[in-house]
Amino acid sequence: MLVVQVHVHVHPEAIAAFRDATLANARASLQEPGIARFDVIQQNDDPRRFLLVEIYRTPAAVTAHKESAHYATWRDIVAPMMATPRSSMKFTNVFPLDADL
Repeated sequence: MLVVQVHVHVHPEAIAAFRDATLANARASLQEPGIARFDVIQQNDDPRRFLLVEIYRTPAAVTAHKESAHYATWRDIVAPMMATPRSSMKFTNVFPLDADL
């Protein structure tokens, strides 16, 4: 399992639009067989900051996700909404085991 955390900081006037576009992408992403989980989290004390937690079953699933039409749509729609470029960190799942998800 590969866990990717994507940190996003959006312009204040773009919060609602970013959230809507990101939820649409998350819902479509969950239909991909290689994605075990896709969480969208908004920071309490700064609603301009979001964290996407994406859990992939295989490294190839990351590539498949980035080649999907819904990801390309999301990427292009939200790019001008970002106050700073998004950043990501990759992790290897330790527990629960793949079979538990």
